[in-house]
Amino acid sequence: MNKPEANRLDARQEKLSAEMSNETSRILNQYVPGDETSFTIIAFPVPEIGEDFEKIFEETIAINTLDYEKYKAIQQAVIDVLDEADYVEVTGKGNNRTHLKVALHPLADKNKETKFENCVADVNIPLGEVFTSPRLMGTEGTLAVSTVYITDFQFKDLVMTFENRMIKDYSCSNFENPEEGKALVKQVILKNHDTLPMGEFAIGTNTTAYAMARKFEILDKLPILIVEKMGPHFAVGDTCYSWAEESPVYNPNGKEIIARDNEVSVLRKEDVSKAYFSCHTDITIPYAELDKIEAVTALGERVLIIDDGRFVLKGTEELNVPLSGL
Repeated sequence: MNKPEANRLDARQEKLSAEMSNETSRILNQYVPGDETSFTIIAFPVPEIGEDFEKIFEETIAINTLDYEKYKAIQQAVIDVLDEADYVEVTGKGNNRTHLKVALHPLADKNKETKFENCVADVNIPLGEVFTSPRLMGTEGTLAVSTVYITDFQFKDLVMTFENRMIKDYSCSNFENPEEGKALVKQVILKNHDTLPMGEFAIGTNTTAYAMARKFEILDKLPILIVEKMGPHFAVGDTCYSWAEESPVYNPNGKEIIARDNEVSVLRKEDVSKAYFSCHTDITIPYAELDKIEAVTALGERVLIIDDGRFVLKGTEELNVPLSGL
């Protein structure tokens, strides 16, 4: 409910807020350079999560300690197909009207280069995703999700459309007045920017985490660190490698991940103020709302990775085991 006494910014203050955020990021990077800094993040539940705390804690331990080598091989099977693709097509099912085309960067040398990072718990825990910074030209369509929690807000029927590299329109059904919903999306997700690019596309593989969330009905209580691994997710804002695009990154197989820039972030070479938005917000489509994820080659050949919310690509079948009881 939008209370009249709630604090809110006018248009001038929103602009100042966005400018301050950008300048703060620039100063922070000056003294804590992104290309010289690494991190590992891990999340655990606290007793306030409810009477099932002990069981949830035990299952969170299991999620956080999944077999590195097993997932490395499974996710590499997905990456091998994506490296052959020109773009990925993602579609929702039922009432979810997601229909997105995500353009991928070309590879100059397939023996030495790759488009996706094989995320196996060496940067953030738990493991369970392959991700890339998409090519903006050619990335277009509709992203929708029935409910998603971002910071302290639950967004209902969140819809975003992408066109000409950027977010063209957005909405949610949190309020009777659609303009109030639009204002909430702009404030919380767009961080008061008029538009943002798609900075990341990822396919989450941690079906064990998804099964736990459904079992204990705690999706609204899980941090994005876990939720982002529970289906395909799309981040709006900066790329996955912001402020560190010049630093080479390699997968466990030794291939360099070349998709570290996009058409916006590369503007840092001309004017750094045009390259970054100081935000990176993940939006995950749960498997239950997902129809297909297909890799499409330049010749139009299609390879299914997920069909009807289940992994069908050869070498990924084991990911469906935790989903079998849902």
